[in-house]
Amino acid sequence: MITTLKVLSLLLTYPSRELCAGTGELGKALDDERLLTGASRKALEPLFQSLTNEDIYDLQEEYVLLFDRTKTLSLHLFEHVHGEGRDRGQAMVNLKEMYEDAGLEFDAAELPDFVPAFLEFLSTLSIDKAREHLGQPAHIFGALQTRLEEKQSPYAAVFAALEVLSDTEAAAETVAELLKEPTEDPNDLEALDKAWEDAAVEFGPGAALSDSCPATRDMLNRMTTGD
Repeated sequence: MITTLKVLSLLLTYPSRELCAGTGELGKALDDERLLTGASRKALEPLFQSLTNEDIYDLQEEYVLLFDRTKTLSLHLFEHVHGEGRDRGQAMVNLKEMYEDAGLEFDAAELPDFVPAFLEFLSTLSIDKAREHLGQPAHIFGALQTRLEEKQSPYAAVFAALEVLSDTEAAAETVAELLKEPTEDPNDLEALDKAWEDAAVEFGPGAALSDSCPATRDMLNRMTTGD
């Protein structure tokens, strides 16, 4: 198992008392495996300190505001692929089967494109294969990192660490394309409801991907076909 990916997966989950109590062990695991650069490891310290010292309810509220109530910060990879339709549903099925083939027991209550689930799957692979898969959504991770840095969130360091692990630098123009989508105000409930409205379903080959940028469309295809 690639322990570093498992730790980063846990850091992106909803804060629990168990997670907060185990930050010391998680930090030690990163130090022992030594896959991160010194700078990327040090950058995670504010998040560890936050999880260790802040009130659990404040941590949970902040997590919900960031990742559940801000669509452009969604931790579901396919949420950043424009368009809806049956192809996206099939992509979910393919991704779930890929996890199961690797022996990963998948929680039926969670969607397979949830970043912590994706990272947990990658942690079961060889480092070379994990890096190959990790580089495919690099543009999504890059956009998430930028948005979180703008909010001065310590979670940005997790995505910076993923870039280091992938050994892949996302194309600036592709990240910029994703960043064109304005960030919502998580406290504006009316705007939030509008942002999460389902788009009209289109049918036919490639319908779900027809409006996406080429790099995002290619990422989706490669992730779900195993190429």
